[in-house]
This record gives sequence, C-alpha cells and structure tokens, in this order.
Amino acid sequence: MMKVLIVDDSRLARMSIARLLDTLRPTWTRLEAANAVEAMARQSNEDIGMALLDFNMPGRDGLTLAAELRALSPDMPMAIISANAQDEIVARANAIGAGFLPKPLTQKALAEYLDNVEPQLGKG
Repeated sequence: MMKVLIVDDSRLARMSIARLLDTLRPTWTRLEAANAVEAMARQSNEDIGMALLDFNMPGRDGLTLAAELRALSPDMPMAIISANAQDEIVARANAIGAGFLPKPLTQKALAEYLDNVEPQLGKG
C-alpha cells in the first residue's frame, strides 16, 4: 500500500492536497505532518513511499526537509509545493531530486506529477 506524506504548516493546505489525492489515488494512504520535525518522526515510524512538501514552513523549510528525507530514502519521489516559483527554488528542488508543484495545487498538476513518478514507486 502506497503511503504519501503531506507536510504543510497549513491544515487547510494539507486537507486540500489530501482531497486531490483521494480523487486521483483513492487507495493510497495519506499521512500528514505540520512541520519538518513531525515529518521526520513520521518517516522514522512509517514506510513512506512519497512526500509532498510545502516550501515555506516555520523552522526548517521544505528544501531542507527534502534533503534530509533524501539522505534517508534516496529513491523516494518527493515534490516541493509552493507559490514561490522562483527559478532558484525550482533549481534547488531539482538539485535535491525533488519535483516542484506550484500553489495553489491543481488536480491536473498533481495528476501529471503522479503519472510521472508512479513507475518508480516501490522500486527503491
């Protein structure tokens, strides 16, 4: 069973992403965290297959969290989700091996991302 970790300090944003995932991949399990500390705790206790990470969060930002998750799970697909679509942030996400999805996240954008990464899920 695929487990997706949704990390965003906004409960509303987490709920919105979860609704999109429910529509696109109804059999997948969603796990939520409000910040990097909670996300790392989830990662250590769960078999997470993919992560969707907000960029702007208190404490460690999504790029820092992505690098930490990448060190623990080198093959795990992950994406940074942010309204801050500056070239530098997109390039830093790509350098970590993470995708970039703009906020507000649309069903179309998430579907395209999932379709692109799904072939590598479970192969790590």
